[in-house]
Order: sequence, then C-alpha cells, then structure tokens
Amino acid sequence: MDNKNGSTVTEFILVGFSGGWELQIFCFVIFSLIYSATVLGNILIIITVIFSSSLHSPMYFLLGNLSFLDMCLSSATTPKMITNLLTEHKMISVWGCMTQMFFMHFFGGAEMSLLIVMAFDRYVAICKPLHYRTIMNPRLLNRFVILSWIVGFLHTMSQMVLTVNLPFCGYNVVDNIFCDLPLVIKLACVETYILELFVIADSGLLSFICFILLLVSYTIILVTVQQKSSGGLPKALSTLSAHIIVVTLFFGPCIFIYAWPFSSFARNKTLAVFYTVITPLLNPVIYTLRNQKMQEAMRKLHLQHIQF
Repeated sequence: MDNKNGSTVTEFILVGFSGGWELQIFCFVIFSLIYSATVLGNILIIITVIFSSSLHSPMYFLLGNLSFLDMCLSSATTPKMITNLLTEHKMISVWGCMTQMFFMHFFGGAEMSLLIVMAFDRYVAICKPLHYRTIMNPRLLNRFVILSWIVGFLHTMSQMVLTVNLPFCGYNVVDNIFCDLPLVIKLACVETYILELFVIADSGLLSFICFILLLVSYTIILVTVQQKSSGGLPKALSTLSAHIIVVTLFFGPCIFIYAWPFSSFARNKTLAVFYTVITPLLNPVIYTLRNQKMQEAMRKLHLQHIQF
C-alpha cells in the first residue's frame, strides 16, 4: 500500500489503542466479554418478550425491538475492533470502512427513532391509561417500528451517498478504533466543508433536537401525573427513569461527536468505546435488573426449559 501523496487509498489504518501487547490483550479479553454479554443479554430479552405471554404488551414489544437494534449497533463495529486488538497491522478496506459507517448510522438512526416511539408509548400509558390498548394497537406499533427502520435508512443514505464517492489519496490513518464520518471525511482529497456542515446538521443537530424533545416529553409526563395525582409521581418516576438513563447514554455521545465542527472534533477513543461497546450492554442491564416483571418472566421461562 502506497501512502505517498497522490496515491489512491484502498485501505485505511485504524490506530486503535496505544500501548504494549499486555494492554492489547487485556482490552481484547474485556471487550470480548462485554460484547458476548451484550449479544447474549439482548437475545435473552428478545426471546423472553416473544415467548412470555405476560410480556405481550406494547412496551415490551418496543423493548424487544430496542434490544435487537442495540445488538446490531454493537455488531457493526465491535467484532472488527476486537480482532484488530490482536493484529499488528490494523487495516480496513475503504469499502469495509464505508460498510461499517453505513450500518452504524443505519441502526443508530433507527434506534433514535424508536426511543421517541417509546417515549410516546410511556406518555399514553401514564397520561391516558384507559385508552392505552386502543391507541397503542398492534397495527400502530408495527407501523412505528417500520417507520423507525425507514428513518434509519434515510438517515444513513443521506450521508453515505455523498461520502462513498469521495476520493481518498495519500494520508489514510484513522485515529480511532473504528471508521466514523468525522475522521474519514477529513481524509478526503477534496474540500469537504459543505459535507461536514451537512453531517453536523443531519447527525449532530438531529441528535440534539431529538434529545431535547425526549426530555421535554418526559417532563410533560411527570407534570401531568403530578397534577392528576401526587401519589402517582413516584411510580411514574420509576417507570421513566430507565428510559431517561438509556436516552441520555445514547444521545450524549452522539451529540458530543457530531454536533461540533470537525476541526474541533475530539478524538476521544474512550467515548467511542462507550458509545459502541458499553451503551448497547446497558439496555439489558437497566431493563432486566430494574424490571421485576421481566425478571419474573425470565424465571418462568427458565423453569419451563428445565422441565422440558
């Protein structure tokens, strides 16, 4: 591979983590365990939601879809990152890099939309409990889920259709653990100022606006509950706290990475690890450890499995 100016880049070098082999092996073991727990934990939630009759409600249907998106989001980058920890030359092809970015923004955009749907579900459940089943009917739920996938696809395509044709020549070092738009776009051989602004508006501003809207919606729910009955406020807080934690942990890194000009982009690998490796694991942890109904359904499924 020729790294001289003017040469056509066919591969990118992912810098990854600096440090000796001891640190690389330590990170390999830790991230492998976390990724395995992420996949197994989210699969367990999906199976529990599907096969437990007590969880056949809109909230758990959406939770199962969220688990699937979390698992896919983590799988878009983490396996390549883990394998690179044991290789000296951490290469990824240009098309492999584009594929990684495509699926990361695809599943990220879909999850962003689904979190908004989950906030609407909680609003109806808490503020309009008598009409909950009528409003959140299976037909509407299926449309919401399909819409979230469409939003994710449009979100990633609007950026990737402009990125995939960029010419890359000369410098090909991506100072991160995976390919992401801010760093890859800066490696292009042409002026990318307009594209950078578009990505900031598409990913950064959209993430920020959605985050604010979600916080406003949760505030409206809590105010409505307090006005109707102060005794119902603790229950509403308990119900919403898990959603607020997930929303904050998901949107926080997105806003930090994409909402600022690329020239001041902080190459924070710790944040990248948190966003792609840690956050997808928090969904099963938060929703299973804090949800007694989910725990009970898992225990029943386990007992049924032992009996068979």
